[in-house]
Amino acid sequence: MEVRAENNNIKISTRKVRLVADAIRSLSIKDALRVLATARKKASRVLEKTIKSAVANAVHNAKLKQENLKIKSIEVTEGTAMKRFRPSTRGRVHPFKKRSSHIRIILEEAYGAKS
Repeated sequence: MEVRAENNNIKISTRKVRLVADAIRSLSIKDALRVLATARKKASRVLEKTIKSAVANAVHNAKLKQENLKIKSIEVTEGTAMKRFRPSTRGRVHPFKKRSSHIRIILEEAYGAKS
């Protein structure tokens, strides 16, 4: 059985979140939380929060045990971008985007585990 959790419009660029997401892909929940606790990135706190939300969904809604869960997939997609402008010389402006991310985590029961 699959359980998922989403966290939308995180004010961190997709590229930065994917660096941390690649480190925990296909790990058990216990190992993933351990890796995120020691990571020195802002995205690790957001991913930790999303994993804990997915675990809570699995335990309370689907009646699964936390010990039997494993990360099936982590999708980090591009969210909305705020368009901003930086003033420059001679009355010009330089446009730039403040990017955001959407995170979707899907958990599954590990093979051989029984509820």
